[in-house]
Amino acid sequence: MLYGFAKFVCRAILLLRRWEITGNGHLPPGQGMIVVANHVSYWDPVVVGCALNRRIYFMAKAELFDIPVLAVLINKLGAFPVQRDGADRSSIRRALELLDAGKVVGIFPEGTRSKTGELLNPHMGAAMLAIKGGVPLLPVAVSGTRGFWGKVRVNLGQPINTSASNRRKVSRTELAELSHDVMEEIKHLLVDIEK
Repeated sequence: MLYGFAKFVCRAILLLRRWEITGNGHLPPGQGMIVVANHVSYWDPVVVGCALNRRIYFMAKAELFDIPVLAVLINKLGAFPVQRDGADRSSIRRALELLDAGKVVGIFPEGTRSKTGELLNPHMGAAMLAIKGGVPLLPVAVSGTRGFWGKVRVNLGQPINTSASNRRKVSRTELAELSHDVMEEIKHLLVDIEK
């Protein structure tokens, strides 16, 4: 209920910013999926959540859950904390449970906001979860989310299927390659909307 209301309000605000969505935001129901996007602004999770027709459970930095009012709000909206300084087993377990239940998990693979707008090197968590969960990755590019008045653009790519699913052991090389491929796709999607 809160998620739907928040989405309605945020979409109304985004209409004032003349937001534009390219690509198909209609994800098939009941299929687990990981949405991965570039990250330049605090607005990015809001924009990505509004662009897609399904509820997204965002993996958010644990520090956000130390802010009392914000913690209650983002928790009610489905976000869950991740410690960024190493493998956080509880957040991995939570993400895999959501994916197994057919939910959509949102991750910003750069791990932090890019201050320059240039794509940062990705962490391998999204790739690892996709392979272990046996779910596709949906690359998304966002542009114009900094500030309050510019036009916001979202470009939704095609899902990237992982070559193997539900495996416990995955090589670092495989994770690095998949992470790189996802960021390359986001880079191409950005080029398309920033022309």
